[in-house]
Amino acid sequence: MKQAMIIVNPSSGKEEAVDHVEKIEKILEGKEYTVKTVQTEKELDATQFCQDACSQEFDLVVSLGGDGTLNETINGMVDQEHRPKLGIVPMGTVNDFARALNIPLDPEAAIETLESDLTKKVDIGSFNDRYFVNIVAIGAIAEATSEVSPEQKTRFGPLAYLMEGVKTLASSNAYPLRIEYDDKVWEGDSFLFLAALTKSTAGFEKLSPDAKVNDGVLHCYVIKNVNMLRVASIVTAVLRGNLKEDKDVEYFQAKKLRVSSSEKLHTNVDGEEGDPLPVAMEVKPQHIEVIINEGAR
Repeated sequence: MKQAMIIVNPSSGKEEAVDHVEKIEKILEGKEYTVKTVQTEKELDATQFCQDACSQEFDLVVSLGGDGTLNETINGMVDQEHRPKLGIVPMGTVNDFARALNIPLDPEAAIETLESDLTKKVDIGSFNDRYFVNIVAIGAIAEATSEVSPEQKTRFGPLAYLMEGVKTLASSNAYPLRIEYDDKVWEGDSFLFLAALTKSTAGFEKLSPDAKVNDGVLHCYVIKNVNMLRVASIVTAVLRGNLKEDKDVEYFQAKKLRVSSSEKLHTNVDGEEGDPLPVAMEVKPQHIEVIINEGAR
């Protein structure tokens, strides 16, 4: 029989994630899977569980939790000799990767997606020795958004990131950046650098509207000049989906890049604190196979 592992973060979804396990188990058993359910207790548990599923050649891993649980699960799957299919039941505040794949954000509807036989191969990004599925941010705003508390996320949802970002943009200085990408170089002062794999970032689905989950490139934005008068227009450009057309934004696509600076700058990787500069990034095209529904083709 086929084997499936459900990786559950019991603290996700206001501690309601475990309430959905039985329904998922029944659906998977109906599709002739032998099901093993495991619960995370500490950081990196999901990564270890997923690595175990890969080494034991499971056919399917289901992530039942928020973006953090999903990120850990994918980090356990990338570059493994055997990679199971991935099912996603989003239980977080933002759920960017699920948004990008048009997986329902309602857990009950997302569980029904597991009935589907449709899959899509999606890109994964490498960031030094870890992996990401949505976005890397570099600059003062990266540090600020890492400090958004769980309480702020619960109360304000995606707006929590926007509020912190606006406050930081309005009070920050530009920093020198050197970005080596493919066979080109960009060098200059920047308030913020973004490298996006998908169209959804911090719950806003128009930051990089041209990005596809399987287009094989990073969509990169260098925000060069921001002052109090320009913050509003930058935010408006993000909400309207035309950030790359702003006069103070440099946009390019890259398969591989390296970012460095003479200043000590922080990074944010899929909403979590990342390594300080310098950092290297690269796209792993169509590296993971995800279960989707008919409307996500």
